[in-house]
Amino acid sequence: MGLLIYHNYVNMEKYLEIFIHAYKGYGRYLWHEITHPGWHNYFYWLLLVSAFFFALELLAPWRKDQPKFRQDFWLDFFYMFFNFFLFSLIVYNAASQVVVNLFNDGIRAVSGFDLQASNPLRHAPMWLILIIGFFVRDFVQWWVHRLLHRNNWLWEFHKVHHSVEQMGFAAHLRYHWMENVVYRTLEYVPLALLGIGLYDFFIIHIFTLAVGHYNHSNISVPGYVTGGVVGALIGIIIATSGFDVSILQNSTVVQQLLLVAGTTTLGALVLGPFMKIIFNSPEMHIWHHAYDLPEERRYGVNFGLTLAMWDYIFGTAYIPHNGRDIRLGFPGVETFPKDFVHQNLHGFAKGREE
Repeated sequence: MGLLIYHNYVNMEKYLEIFIHAYKGYGRYLWHEITHPGWHNYFYWLLLVSAFFFALELLAPWRKDQPKFRQDFWLDFFYMFFNFFLFSLIVYNAASQVVVNLFNDGIRAVSGFDLQASNPLRHAPMWLILIIGFFVRDFVQWWVHRLLHRNNWLWEFHKVHHSVEQMGFAAHLRYHWMENVVYRTLEYVPLALLGIGLYDFFIIHIFTLAVGHYNHSNISVPGYVTGGVVGALIGIIIATSGFDVSILQNSTVVQQLLLVAGTTTLGALVLGPFMKIIFNSPEMHIWHHAYDLPEERRYGVNFGLTLAMWDYIFGTAYIPHNGRDIRLGFPGVETFPKDFVHQNLHGFAKGREE
């Protein structure tokens, strides 16, 4: 009995140390991000991507009558930094480190299986790991998103995101902090089993950030343009031999530029007609935020975060007509809290009422 108590005490000390170390580590990381601009820097990429889409909204707005600084612009601007950085600093990063270690230790104790040591992709090239990681993560998130709409308790938290009544890029990161907990918890197991959770997918995070901003932006872009952008990104990766891609090595600058020009053209011509079926877009995502939906679609439509293809595969795609000027929100949004504090208390308060 004494040995068991001692063992539990040692484990508690271990997890407390993990919590404190993670808390301090993320604080140092965030301060370093702010004070050391660089290409591998989430803080300044968030600023850069946001500035890019805000500029597009100013130059070529889809809804021309919508104010440049739309309703709740600054609230959403705060949400961007809170959900991208501050929430992790305050609690999530430290708590998640403890939960991950508890989960891994529990699996190892029960089955002898080591999630971190048993990485099936450890010998795969980085480009393959990135592709698998991107598709698996987006597929899991698509199902989690459906769950947020289907479960009444989770929907109360998700209402924060749907309380947007004028769409713009910053609405992308207006969501209740509980969504971070739900998404990260449910996506951890499949990613961990594949060994994908062991990698720092900087490029995936920035790509999905950009697509998420794009989906919520007050712009409308032809498919051949977005197809050309994807083609250009592929060309840059091949030309620079990034992510273990070794197709074009020892090439000249001229050859690299010609390659990027070629992949950009191919992307526009080949991917262009299918881009809005493969990837999410403002024209599709606007319907996800529609105030009025038919009864048979009452649990929502167009759940894709980055990829639209899941909605077409599983029959939840819905674009009945050009939705540029449709009403946004949900029945009852008129009385929904308008400030950050009450929005983030809403789900819990609603749960207590019920």
